[in-house]
Amino acid sequence: MKEKNPNFFFELQLEEDQSIKLAFWADARSRAAFEYFGDVISFDTTYNTNRYNLVCGSFVGVNHHGQSTFLGCSLMKNEEIESFKWLFQSWLRCMGGNAPKRFLTDQCASMKRALEACMPTTVHRWCIWHIMKKIPSKLNRYKGHADIEQEMSQVVWNSHSKDSFDRNWNDFLLNFGLADNKWLSDLYEDRHIWVPIYLDHHFWAGMRSTQRSESMHSFFNKYITRNSSLIQFVKQYDNCLGSREQAERELDAADFHTLIPCATKSCIEAQFQDAYTHAKFREVQAQFRGKANCITRLKNSALGYGKKYTWNRSC
Repeated sequence: MKEKNPNFFFELQLEEDQSIKLAFWADARSRAAFEYFGDVISFDTTYNTNRYNLVCGSFVGVNHHGQSTFLGCSLMKNEEIESFKWLFQSWLRCMGGNAPKRFLTDQCASMKRALEACMPTTVHRWCIWHIMKKIPSKLNRYKGHADIEQEMSQVVWNSHSKDSFDRNWNDFLLNFGLADNKWLSDLYEDRHIWVPIYLDHHFWAGMRSTQRSESMHSFFNKYITRNSSLIQFVKQYDNCLGSREQAERELDAADFHTLIPCATKSCIEAQFQDAYTHAKFREVQAQFRGKANCITRLKNSALGYGKKYTWNRSC
């Protein structure tokens, strides 16, 4: 791969018997894409190559069409802290030492500690979907566990400030007699890396979970079987990237040659129409449609304290 593509990057760590312990690689396309789409990264290691008992991890970003884009791939024999440190340092070297602003992973203590060491300025977020999915198995021994699950979801999703989350969480624990539950206590200690109210003021490119990475693993399955050799794995990975790149090119061409009409007469909407890709403009346009029949009225104005407006929808 390196001979065909000078910008292909790879690093390898072997065991004493010369078997693979750790491997990371990224081609020129992934390295170039990172410069544009490397602000927010999703990383997941739930895909197993099976034949060699190596865990595959993928670094995934979001491109200008809202599509998932590959930003590197890894193979790991174990998921220990030092292994993740090696991997993240290798990935950073590949990307010119530029750490992303945001990093989304599954709930994993080893990854958390490795990220703190390798990317101390990056905001780390745990996948909330995986955490909420664990509630039944973690709390099913309690009486009324269905009510517990529902109430916990309410607290997590409907607390609109950090203080209200703290109050609601404490009330939730007291009401259900869960104050001594270690899993919940640990979650509360780490609330700053998974509870929405602590994180949603940051830009996350529309991601709250690692499902983009997992969907990319599903995409892998179209190219790779459990019996694929490592050489086949790398080659098919390259084919997979080629397929994604072709899909991006087709959308780029459609954006260049076609135009989505504005839904309103707003000059601001027209600016978005000119600057955004079709996929992103459709998202903005939906908001413009929702406000098309609204009238803005000044509610009150106080010198030095700004102005407050109300929205009224006309029929």
